[in-house]
Amino acid sequence: MMKQSGSLGGVPVMAEQRVAPRHLHRNRRLLQGATIVLAILVPLSGLFRIDPVDGAFVVLDRQIWFSDFFIVVGLWLALSCALVMTYSLVGTAFCGWVCPQNTLSEWANLVTHKWLGRRADVSLEGQRMQVSRGKDKVLNWLVLGAMFIAVSLLAALIPLLYFYPADVIWSFVSFRDDARLAPSLYWIYTIFVLIVLLDVAFIRHFWCRFMCIYKVWQHSFKTRQTLRIAYDSSQGEECARCNFCVTACFIGIDPRQTETYDSCINCGECINACRQVRSARGSGDSLLGFELGHDQRVADRQSFINIGSLLGRARWASLLAAGGLVMFGWGLWHYQPYHLTVYRADVAQGNQMLEYRINVANKRYHPADLQVEIDGLAAADYRLDHNTLHFATTGRSDLALHLNNTLPKGLYRFHVRIKAHDGWQDSFQVQHYVAGGQV
Repeated sequence: MMKQSGSLGGVPVMAEQRVAPRHLHRNRRLLQGATIVLAILVPLSGLFRIDPVDGAFVVLDRQIWFSDFFIVVGLWLALSCALVMTYSLVGTAFCGWVCPQNTLSEWANLVTHKWLGRRADVSLEGQRMQVSRGKDKVLNWLVLGAMFIAVSLLAALIPLLYFYPADVIWSFVSFRDDARLAPSLYWIYTIFVLIVLLDVAFIRHFWCRFMCIYKVWQHSFKTRQTLRIAYDSSQGEECARCNFCVTACFIGIDPRQTETYDSCINCGECINACRQVRSARGSGDSLLGFELGHDQRVADRQSFINIGSLLGRARWASLLAAGGLVMFGWGLWHYQPYHLTVYRADVAQGNQMLEYRINVANKRYHPADLQVEIDGLAAADYRLDHNTLHFATTGRSDLALHLNNTLPKGLYRFHVRIKAHDGWQDSFQVQHYVAGGQV
């Protein structure tokens, strides 16, 4: 056995001899399950969600505006570079190991085979489903349909978690009145349910093969040096009498003929299938395996150059991703939880504009009390509607600043200062010009 050259995502990659990992299928199932759990925990933990009321992204219970430059750019840079590295190194392994749509499709295949027979495959290419005679019963169809509906009802709740807090979703599923629920939410949820139900009942892996736009994006970064399924053709006669790997491929391709641009999702099920057959025959390990780079027929020097180019691309992407994370951390550290603006109101007294609006926004989902002060004007020269602002949660609040019409002619510079109970403070400079003395 040749020496193992490296490891990628828990999947051993062999430089010369292709070996199938013994626990490949189990590891993939664990990662698929972990992805679903992570998709639920991300919004529940407050790590990321979208506020449909304020129209803002929320990270760690903080609204992120476009003015939060370092957070926005840093997060975008880190995520985009991480995706480039993933696509360049492991190609479409995201589809086979992580993609929730593929996970649901595989589950739908398993329960369909259990209740309707192993040859009961759903196809949108015109092929009729072959239901086992012993399982073609009304009860089996009803159980299968009930399972599809139940999973669709549960899966459709996950997108809602990214728009509403968990307590609001609980009010939604328990049919309790909640002022935070949009009247159209039940219709939106129904659409989500129908989309998931249509996917698990009819579309399934047809989406992966012909409809997935995301996969086209992945192929833009895929080369012959990217992780792929490789085939040892030295024992072709044995394979000609088997073809079990083709049967095991739920995408419907021949894994022995994978190219740079194909429908393979690097799930590794064909590797397990070949290993099972050859182990039962005592013929050794799988003839299929993951390979990073060109096969053995390519000159060693050229392979080294190509793989070096691939790793060089990943290295630069890693540096940019690290820079993005630094920017993101810096942005969170210097995050401004409140926002202050002052502008003239469209209220005139005579020929003078003497009204200003002070607008304050709370960007955190926590109660806040703020004190408003005016520096640079005498107390007799202005009047505030009130000196304090209270927020129960995120939102905006306005208060009016009235200047007296007895101010002498001249230019007046003053500051509107805001102080929060947590120590935050900010100021906004205003220049007010009085043209004609008393009005």
